[in-house]
Amino acid sequence: MTQMKHERGFTLLELLIVVAIVGILSAIAYPSYQESVADGRRVDAQANLLSLAQYMEREYTENGAYDDAGTALPYNEAPKDGTPKFYDLALTVQSGAVFTIRARPKNGMLGDRCGDMTLTHTGQKNAVDPDCW
Repeated sequence: MTQMKHERGFTLLELLIVVAIVGILSAIAYPSYQESVADGRRVDAQANLLSLAQYMEREYTENGAYDDAGTALPYNEAPKDGTPKFYDLALTVQSGAVFTIRARPKNGMLGDRCGDMTLTHTGQKNAVDPDCW
């Protein structure tokens, strides 16, 4: 008598089911991952805005006015350490008594739902999406 060998392995149908499940999970997980990365970059830019606002308040304490040169910021990109840079930081000063610091997305953050984020001398925080702050 000859003994039949049974092949062990996956059928094509089983393989297709696994590929479909992995594809569905990837379609759900990847956008969530991208938003999480964007949130981290956004938080870093916000921390830089707050740090620069403190810098401007020290400037006001020492000189009695905010420096209106526009180049008074110690750094103008976020994150201030490391690369690549995802935000341009800019200062606007009006009559030495009012300032606004803006973080504008660039590179991998272009098209971000929050758009430009600003912080004023009064601590007012603005963004296209109010949930961004």
